[in-house]
Amino acid sequence: MAAVAFRLGQRVHAAGDPARVGTVRYLGPVDGHPGDWLGVDWDAGAGGRHDGSLAGRRYFVAAGERSASFARPTALSAGITLPDAIRNRYRVEEFTKEEQDEMYVFSTSQKRVSVELVGKNKVEEKLKNLNDLTSASVSYMGVSSIGPGDELKNLVPNLRQLDLTGNLLSQWQDIFSLCEALASLEILDLTNNTMENDFTDSSSVKNIRVLVLNYCGVTWELVEKIKVSFSCLSELHLMTNRIKAMMTPVGNIVQGFNTLRLLNLEDNHIDSWDEIVKLSYLRSLEQLHLNKNMLKHVTYPSNPPPLGSLGDAAVLPFEKLRVLLLGSNQIDEVLSVDSLNLFPSLTDVRLSDNPVADPAKGGVPRFVLIARLGKVKILNGSEISPRERREAEIRYVRLVMGKAESYDPEEIKRLHPRFAELKAFHGIEDEKPSSRTSGPQKMASGLISITLKCVGPSMGEKQPLTKKLPPATTVGKLKSLCESFFKLKDVKLRLYLEEEGCPLPQFFEEDTVSLMELGIGTGSTIIVDEES
Repeated sequence: MAAVAFRLGQRVHAAGDPARVGTVRYLGPVDGHPGDWLGVDWDAGAGGRHDGSLAGRRYFVAAGERSASFARPTALSAGITLPDAIRNRYRVEEFTKEEQDEMYVFSTSQKRVSVELVGKNKVEEKLKNLNDLTSASVSYMGVSSIGPGDELKNLVPNLRQLDLTGNLLSQWQDIFSLCEALASLEILDLTNNTMENDFTDSSSVKNIRVLVLNYCGVTWELVEKIKVSFSCLSELHLMTNRIKAMMTPVGNIVQGFNTLRLLNLEDNHIDSWDEIVKLSYLRSLEQLHLNKNMLKHVTYPSNPPPLGSLGDAAVLPFEKLRVLLLGSNQIDEVLSVDSLNLFPSLTDVRLSDNPVADPAKGGVPRFVLIARLGKVKILNGSEISPRERREAEIRYVRLVMGKAESYDPEEIKRLHPRFAELKAFHGIEDEKPSSRTSGPQKMASGLISITLKCVGPSMGEKQPLTKKLPPATTVGKLKSLCESFFKLKDVKLRLYLEEEGCPLPQFFEEDTVSLMELGIGTGSTIIVDEES
């Protein structure tokens, strides 16, 4: 195939390897090498030899230092049509030896015994008629065009879900033609197809409910066009598109997307919460996925848009948002955690892999997050049971009480907005000095009863012990006591609280912290382990 059969910007794959995909960036001669050449910028992971320059001459600019190479036209493929890909994937005329082997099992005498349930004839019979196919995946099969619309429509008229991941599609007109040909199609996955910005607002697609554009090089400018044409979307996935800002045509609020319930912006470059606030008036939005961005704080929008700019009905910011995933960002302050209580419908939050949720980085443990988040029912993917919430809130109140002497009431209210509410709800009284008790009786009345469980592999089997200790006992002192209680020698201990629903133990890192400061009270169970 001559180089003229290709065009700049065209998506291609290496001949015989549809998974090695790239974009044509140069057509023409290469100094010192006769014949026609194409300069290809290969997608991440596909490999290359240079950055678009060779022997001191630059032919094109590649995305990476070694993502580009030159290739003969015969070494590249311009791809196949979607109908051909579906036939290749689902209409098997001849089975390979490996596929035939999968239809047999070996008896004890090593004779091949046919498996009737998935026998060759039944598989072929089922695959000959593609009219009944409702879900298809042709990922990494080199699909570059839709082919004749009638051909696709007649081949798979009932297709509802189509996965086109890792193909060679780049032009939106092909996508419009696809959606028009497949009237039953509702879920379309275009992951890792580099889409051009040739979108026209004149097209209207009403059958697609879920659109996946992960790793597609999509900009927010393009998203603003998508919302006009794909007017009935309920889910839009935009992972890993390097989106940093949301440029809106009018004002600072994203409008439209009236049916959108889920927006996935994970693994982008958003570093300002002000950009997220622009999404706060998407009326149907229930789930917002923001994992793996660069957000440093969260606040609830306090300045409503101008009257009338959103229509007649009064709308609260993020009014229907139930799920907010903020994992793997850079949030480092508990004020951001507290602000989540202001979201009217929020019940599912992810904060894992943020400094604020990592005690080793100055953050707070799970029980503190639960106590501060009054309405949340699922934290970091783990459901909060009524028992875990009760124990977390009581422990949190005790933790604050242990530090309360060093702060005035107003400071406590500012730093711990839910403290007074939780203290009253759980009926926790302040410790009051009594003139009627003294000596041992007074000391005993202030002790807390805790259970110690020894689990270290080299410690041997030991029965749990219940002990009464002063709340001021430090972690270091408790370690020494455990060595005595369990008769341990030459073992370096580490302690953590047994917590229901907590997927990972929160170890007591500082030996100088007291049980009261950790929020540990009567009824708590502390696990005694050994350092690995």
